[in-house]
Amino acid sequence: MAHTSVVIEEHALPDGRRLAHAELNVPATLNSLSLEMIDLLQPALDGWAQRVDIAAVLITGAGDRAFCAGGDIQALYHAMRRNHDAGSVVDRYPFEFFEREYRLDHTLHTFPKPVVVIGHGVVMGGGLGILSAASHRVLTEKSRVAIPEITIGLFPDAGATWLLKNMPEHLAVFTGMTGSHCNATDAMTCGVGTAVVDSTALAALRDGMKALALTGDRSRDDATISKHIESFAGKTLPASELAAIPVSLSAGSSLIDTVEQLLALAGRSTWIDRCLGALRSGCPASIGIVHEQIRRSRSLDLASAFRMEMIIATHCATNTDFAEGVRALLIEKDNSPKWRHSSVREMPASYVQSHFEAPWPENPLADLG
Repeated sequence: MAHTSVVIEEHALPDGRRLAHAELNVPATLNSLSLEMIDLLQPALDGWAQRVDIAAVLITGAGDRAFCAGGDIQALYHAMRRNHDAGSVVDRYPFEFFEREYRLDHTLHTFPKPVVVIGHGVVMGGGLGILSAASHRVLTEKSRVAIPEITIGLFPDAGATWLLKNMPEHLAVFTGMTGSHCNATDAMTCGVGTAVVDSTALAALRDGMKALALTGDRSRDDATISKHIESFAGKTLPASELAAIPVSLSAGSSLIDTVEQLLALAGRSTWIDRCLGALRSGCPASIGIVHEQIRRSRSLDLASAFRMEMIIATHCATNTDFAEGVRALLIEKDNSPKWRHSSVREMPASYVQSHFEAPWPENPLADLG
């Protein structure tokens, strides 16, 4: 069989219903989401949502290292560069990617049947978008969940606005504005996961899903799946790193005040100091966007959150910081990005606010919800 970036399967369940299964299948890139993968997943999910015989959906990632390490940043970079070099939009890939990725995530958030995602290994960006949208979000003691977008000039997207809104605010501020990588314990604290299972039990968990007596009754099936997942509960979890973050940390103060509150946490732990290093070298515009994103998220419903992300992402793809961050960290790897502004203190507040102004008469996601 020819290689496919997403393997789509269905498994017969004992009572005649079926379990749908999609596996992200590009382990060489840590299953990073491409537009091709999104375009395979979306019609499969749309079909499964309509079919009475499909009782639940399972989404996994191939390989041992990652569920999904984000979006296909290389493809986005080259398309953005073509547009920047031409001085106009000659390649619509970035805008199509974001629109279709956010539609996929919204589909998962609002899916009418149980969705189980196994977030083993590295989970960030587009992978976190898929995981955080599922009804059953499974982690292992080896999961590493990250919101690292400030380091490349982007912002936490793919539904991360909704995730940040529903976290305790001090954790949203710290994780979003420092680009932090969280262990399984802290991912559970932030509401990213619903269960942690032993990494050695993943194959048994997946195989056991194919033997569940699911009925099509949503509440009963959710309970059956939860009980199955909990039977593989991990015994040893890493210590919390976020426990040292004070609850007084807030996005309610000005951007500069919030950054100063964050920097004042220096010395509390090696992990915190590493996060603050990312804050110091991160993109000032991205840091400002996350601060404003958290503030605005409080009044948004799910569809509105995705529409706001579409606006911000369009500006990030059009402006130069995102492409520059990818160049410096992932393409040329000189680790010396030349951001548009040298610091949050030097950056005009109006520049951050401009990322929240719609650049078109109608949002491409106007029909969501």
